[in-house]
Amino acid sequence: MARAFGHAPELSLGQKIWQINWGLVLIVSALAGIGIAMLYSAADGNLAPWASRQTVRYGGGLVIMLSLALIDIRIWFRFAYWLYFGALGLLVAVEVMGSIGMGAQRWIDLKVIQLQPSELMKVTLILALARYFHGVANEEVVRTLPLPLLVPLALVLAPVALVLKQPDLGTAMMLLMAGGAIFFLAGVRLWKFAAVLGAAMAAVPIAWQFLHDYQRQRVLTFLDPETDPLGSGYHILQSKIALGSGGLWGRGFMQGTQGHLDFLPEKQTDFIFTMLAEEFGMLGGLVLIGLYSLVFIYGLAIALRARSQFGRLLAMGLTVNLFLYVFINIAMVMGLIPVVGVPLPLISYGGTAMLAVMISLGLVISCYVHRDVIIPRRGLQRD
Repeated sequence: MARAFGHAPELSLGQKIWQINWGLVLIVSALAGIGIAMLYSAADGNLAPWASRQTVRYGGGLVIMLSLALIDIRIWFRFAYWLYFGALGLLVAVEVMGSIGMGAQRWIDLKVIQLQPSELMKVTLILALARYFHGVANEEVVRTLPLPLLVPLALVLAPVALVLKQPDLGTAMMLLMAGGAIFFLAGVRLWKFAAVLGAAMAAVPIAWQFLHDYQRQRVLTFLDPETDPLGSGYHILQSKIALGSGGLWGRGFMQGTQGHLDFLPEKQTDFIFTMLAEEFGMLGGLVLIGLYSLVFIYGLAIALRARSQFGRLLAMGLTVNLFLYVFINIAMVMGLIPVVGVPLPLISYGGTAMLAVMISLGLVISCYVHRDVIIPRRGLQRD
């Protein structure tokens, strides 16, 4: 006879709905509303083609987020590896049957949506790592011996290799950083991170030879964008001009010149924060960053409230992943890091990115709803 998989009393559906963190849902909806407004502005006051689609996507994503939040966290624990290998299989499928866009093979055409499996992998990788480190019986083993780290290292490096082949350096770096965050949270000692970082720095000259020409150019442009202001440096220079022209208060909604005169590239996706900053100024940018900060605070608080190691690592890992989205995108458009294709969550136009973010938030809320569930370190025990 199977013992209880956790020791918390079972909640009814009504109790679970009551337990949903509606404050977090409200903040997420506010961010999505800002994104839809900016897409409306990017299309010169038209709902088509971006704002209307984004509205539908958020509506569907909201249903998915709330549905996932009601699913018992023990279900996510049980199927963590299956979901990871499913996403890994989709990455392999990209190599076989993926469609090519903007010089990269990253999507699978499902007719209804262009699915980008690397976005889903950001979520399933954290699920798998949280499941693995939860199952380590003695946490000191993780801190002292390198052997138990080989399995989670393989879990991280396999999708990183496939994503680099697409090529998508930005997503590969996000997978590495999110995975590294889980390693740190699980108790891996800092000297091991220092050793890996040292080896990575030593390998930079070798890695440089394997970069694509456009990737090398992005790094060189980051170091000195004014060497080619009308070519490779055009994007970041126009972004900086738009940021500066917004000033403190901004030019006003739909009054930005850089965006509406089409000087600003990819204004509906990667550079949408620049468009917002031009129209609403530094104040508008700070308000947006403040809303994101509230999401991160909620995620941190939820992780600390979880009674299971799996719930803590899952909530914290997904929160770190959302932080990486925001940090990389904003730092990129400000010229603090090289330009990479990382969208601004809930603001940038995109189907798979929206889906991945809403799934992440649904899992975080599930960790809160089921925060009192205790999952045995060895999983499902039997008499």
